[in-house]
Amino acid sequence: MIDRAYVQRMARYNRWQNENLYGVADRLPAAERQRERGAFFGSIEKTLNHLLWGDQAWMSRFTDVPKPPGRIADSVTAYGDWENLKAERNSFDSRILGWADAVDDAWLEDDMTYFSGAAGRDVTKPRWVLVAHMFNHQTHHRGQVHCMLTQAGGKPSDTDLPFLPD
Repeated sequence: MIDRAYVQRMARYNRWQNENLYGVADRLPAAERQRERGAFFGSIEKTLNHLLWGDQAWMSRFTDVPKPPGRIADSVTAYGDWENLKAERNSFDSRILGWADAVDDAWLEDDMTYFSGAAGRDVTKPRWVLVAHMFNHQTHHRGQVHCMLTQAGGKPSDTDLPFLPD
């Protein structure tokens, strides 16, 4: 089982990596961020939109954060323009950090039931599994963005968890 320290570390890692990737993406022309590159969600911007939407969906299950509108298919255009997406990402990363600082080990141990739109049914799992999944989902899609940024000529910084600044 994961604990509060793990949640806090992964929330910090999330912020660190988003700053890394958004910083590189921000230096690209809009056409490069929006270019279809054959990734699961297509482009850099679409993948970053989906990732923020997914974080909001998970946090709406864990906290009082409102559920994001639409379904997974709608997630790729959830924030419309680059400036709005960047601002929302930054704000939401602060929210994840605040939640991580308050999470409690007993809460992580309890089961949670939620409706999965992807599976089309209710799912019951220990919260710690679902929290670990949220962070794993982030890492998975940031890896795709890292690849697309590299394809576009960008140079993202290190992504290794042991090098997360203290």
